[in-house]
Amino acid sequence: MKLVILLFIFFMANSVSAQVEISASMGIDFINSPSFYDYINQNYTQLGGESLEDFNASILFSGEAGYQLGESYQPAVEVGYLINSYTASLQNGQYEMAYRNLIFSLLNFYVINGEGYNFKFGGGAGLRFLLADESQPGTGITRTFSSTGYGFILKAVGNTLLGGSLFARISVQARYDLNGEPENNGTPLVNNIAKENVNFNSISIGVSLGVSYIF
Repeated sequence: MKLVILLFIFFMANSVSAQVEISASMGIDFINSPSFYDYINQNYTQLGGESLEDFNASILFSGEAGYQLGESYQPAVEVGYLINSYTASLQNGQYEMAYRNLIFSLLNFYVINGEGYNFKFGGGAGLRFLLADESQPGTGITRTFSSTGYGFILKAVGNTLLGGSLFARISVQARYDLNGEPENNGTPLVNNIAKENVNFNSISIGVSLGVSYIF
């Protein structure tokens, strides 16, 4: 990982024709996380909670920095922050599970440039840092679980000139994240019905809107 970052910086520093692109976006990802959804559906829906379907919406904030090398190649770094939660009013109180996933990815794009627009598509991989807060009804106790994993991403982006160096941006992304089994002080989250540890591995598809600054 360190070698990849050093090579990225080296190429950035030595390419005289390169362009920098910085962007910020907000969007919706639709996530399928089978082990986590089984945990909710098997343990809490029969107590009055709403069941989770195959894909559920989450909010994604992301920032990206890329450096175009040559006519059609752009390496980039993406940082994303995904937020999702589940809340149920049960007979003995409120249950809540809220999790956040900090997403780091190194990307490689093929870029098509035009007059006042560009289009790029590619993919990459990187680290995932997940935190999940679970509040059980009637206890007043919240436990925080964490895990470190990795994931893969495919992404397509379109930029349309607004004026000067500012572009409107739309992107479509698909991810496969192996977030692992989060633990609280070494103790995993357990699905007692299925008799297995809960993992937050997931696949997702989503769309984001934002702005890009290219200079």
